Amino acid sequence: MSKPRALFFKTNKQSSIVFGISILLPFSSTNVKRFWQFFATISSNANSRHPSCKFLFSDLLKNQRLDEAREVLNKIPFPGVHLYTMITDAYAQNYRLADAIQLFEKMPIRDTVSWNSMIKGCLNCGDLITAKKFFDEMPGRNVVSWTTIVNGYLQFGKIEVAERLFFEMPVKDVAAWNSMIYGYLKFGRVDDAVNLFREMPSRNVISWTSMIDGLDYNGRTDEALIFYRKMVGSGVQQSSNTLSCVLKACANVMALHFGVQTHGQIVKLGFCFDEFICSSLLTFYANCKQMENACKVFNEKLHANVVIWTALLTGYGLNHEHGSALMVFEDMIRMAVLPNQSSFTSALNSCSGLQALDKGKAIHAMAVKLGLDTDVFVGNSLVVMYTVCGNINDAVDAFKNISEKNVVSWNTVIVGSAQHGQGMLALTLFTRMIRDEVDPDEITFTGLLSSCSHSGMLQKARCFFEYISLYKPTVIKLPHYVCMIDVLGRCGKLEEAEELINNMQVKPNSIVWLSLLSACRMHSNLGVAERAAESILDLEPNCSAAYVLLSNIYASAGKWSDVSRMRLRMKQRGIMKQPGCSWVTVRGIRHEFVSADRSHPLSEKIYRKLDWLGGKLKEFGHVPDERFALHDVEEEQKLEMLSYHSERLAIAFGLVATAEGGAITVMKNLRVCGDCHSAIKLMAKIVGREIIVRDSTRFHHFRNGMCSCGDYW
Repeated sequence: MSKPRALFFKTNKQSSIVFGISILLPFSSTNVKRFWQFFATISSNANSRHPSCKFLFSDLLKNQRLDEAREVLNKIPFPGVHLYTMITDAYAQNYRLADAIQLFEKMPIRDTVSWNSMIKGCLNCGDLITAKKFFDEMPGRNVVSWTTIVNGYLQFGKIEVAERLFFEMPVKDVAAWNSMIYGYLKFGRVDDAVNLFREMPSRNVISWTSMIDGLDYNGRTDEALIFYRKMVGSGVQQSSNTLSCVLKACANVMALHFGVQTHGQIVKLGFCFDEFICSSLLTFYANCKQMENACKVFNEKLHANVVIWTALLTGYGLNHEHGSALMVFEDMIRMAVLPNQSSFTSALNSCSGLQALDKGKAIHAMAVKLGLDTDVFVGNSLVVMYTVCGNINDAVDAFKNISEKNVVSWNTVIVGSAQHGQGMLALTLFTRMIRDEVDPDEITFTGLLSSCSHSGMLQKARCFFEYISLYKPTVIKLPHYVCMIDVLGRCGKLEEAEELINNMQVKPNSIVWLSLLSACRMHSNLGVAERAAESILDLEPNCSAAYVLLSNIYASAGKWSDVSRMRLRMKQRGIMKQPGCSWVTVRGIRHEFVSADRSHPLSEKIYRKLDWLGGKLKEFGHVPDERFALHDVEEEQKLEMLSYHSERLAIAFGLVATAEGGAITVMKNLRVCGDCHSAIKLMAKIVGREIIVRDSTRFHHFRNGMCSCGDYW
């Protein structure tokens, strides 16, 4: 450093200051203070217009060393209003509003720019009252002053006050009109925005783009595309932002032809390699189920931008190509593209789609390394991923790690707890949610009623339902009725459930009646079942679930002639029963099974394991429940049919294909039957492993001869 210091004093004053600053600024404030001795020797000749002073002052502000910049300002004999404005603006940008106001009030001269800067600074710091005070005190307000305060009121959601000030403006430029139009659109006053747009004396590209984006945002996408056509016809030069908004609108309504035409316009105008345009094109083609075209857009250039990679990753997820989505995520890492919150969210959603717990855990570990596991969006996706993959404990841990939880976070973990039969946990979480002053919404109450249903908490369910009926009538929706009817049905209150349906404030749909019919299957109530099935078929004549459930109820009651009648009606109407299917994911590969399936390469080992389990079940005193063999066949055939249900084959495969001691997670598309439920409890005890089965209604965690549902599902 000795050589540069020698040069420092050999050069002229101005260049020596600049050179000295370039050496000292990267170091500590102590080094900068050593500069004052030299600076004092020239300060008498310096003024606010001196380039070296400006350099030092602006560089300190750029490096956010505000206190040192203030010292420089204090040593300048006659600093101009521009330097004062620079530092008050810097104070406001760093949320030191009190310092900004104090210095502003000491300024010997204040011009229009300084007043406007102070008003904007107050608004950026969230102080609308002080901003309005300065606006009222300002001696010579211009159009920028008016537009700034109008934007401030819009920023704080006070659209009526902003509207009044806008119409009081003595002079309005295009920016002022654009601000009010944007405010109207932001707060859903679309017709007012359209009328104001028509009244504008002149419009620019921002005016048109605001209308296109705002109409699309408010669900009036067809009008947005009409506005775009008018914009092109009026000869206004389109910006990349305009085209990005048009592509987003095309994506929202899957307007493939219009979007392809816009793509042609993008090529014509030379915006092909604009990163935002590229991302919008990827999203557009993905939404329109054109992943091949999306890949072509992506492959036109080697991208290092995380937004573009994330758009492709998300596009695959939207098209349920989750395996390809995760390959894109792996390629991102390999290409040293650092994932952001959206990348992790999309990747975790694909893990949920595949029930790929191992990959989800690996992505979780990566998020932890980058410090993104506490992000609310990543955290919410982690909760969903662990919940869907059968691991509620890790889901709750991921929820606890979220730094700033929103209502979606609480709803996700409450609904997840309900799905896993953790009713008391769901209620505890709800209590904490209220304590944290987070307002519950309709999804929250759906989760609470569902948790009551899966845990047999009838009285608590009645309390919740009565509360939302009396105090939140706008929140209550059909899903709440479905949950309440499910609670009553599971508790055997079938007549009360039927009465609730008949007295609903909204018209019941087939799902409401199906919930009652399912409960009739559980409690073998044929009378209510027939009335429920009749109501379902009146609403949805080809509802296969109604036929199957009623047929199963007849079969359980031994009414085989009625079973035959139902099956004949299904055949005549061309209604097909959904086949039962179970699957297990091992090392990223999904293995599917149907009842009595022998197509799997490991079938011999699977059936050998099932036969061994069958012998052990007998030793433990298990007696097959023939009511769940829903065919009129000989007893031996019934026992064989029960023994080879799809979930049992999947469990046997899990035992054969996974390491000893590890949990086995089985997914099933239909409700697990009562006999399998009893058998799996004993299987878990026999093999000394946890067996998790997710059926169409919930998760069952089988451990040591017990199930998490308490035999209540």
